[in-house]
Amino acid sequence: MIEPSTVVARADLELITLAQQGDRQAFGELVRRYRERVIGIVYRMCGDMQLAEDAAQEAFVRAWQQLPRYQPHAPFQSWLYRIALNRATDVLRADRETANVEDLPLVAPDIGPEAAAERNALHEQIRRAVLDLPEASRSVLILREYEGLSYKEIAETLSIPLGTVMSRLNYARGRLREWLSPWLEEKV
Repeated sequence: MIEPSTVVARADLELITLAQQGDRQAFGELVRRYRERVIGIVYRMCGDMQLAEDAAQEAFVRAWQQLPRYQPHAPFQSWLYRIALNRATDVLRADRETANVEDLPLVAPDIGPEAAAERNALHEQIRRAVLDLPEASRSVLILREYEGLSYKEIAETLSIPLGTVMSRLNYARGRLREWLSPWLEEKV
């Protein structure tokens, strides 16, 4: 067995070991620790919060079912994210309509209504541009830019070579620059 390198990983490993022995409370703690991040990943992949919550729930059910086969050769987080990304891909294949937009506040307390509206419009443009990326590039971008995973962690999560991670990330960033530059030039 590979020794986890961080305190968080060790704490996860203890919970995983208990959960693999059937301890639902231990698994519940893992769900509590990762729920928001998993929902965030799925949401960024599909663009619909209700679908994201449902898909995240299904991802945790699958994780529980597959937990006996989990081996700590990769961080639990990477393993769980992979399940969530697979579920997001399933959701996208089943439901191509991703136009639901979460409600955004009209005015932030520290900026005026015009600046808040512009900021919200920019966020919406970015969200749509990310959703327009191919799934493979989108998942790499989400794991790097939103979840802060290292290139190595992304490669482990997606089971792809490090060079592929870098290539997909470069492609995604380039496409976003290309798609958003006309919109950003209007605002400058």
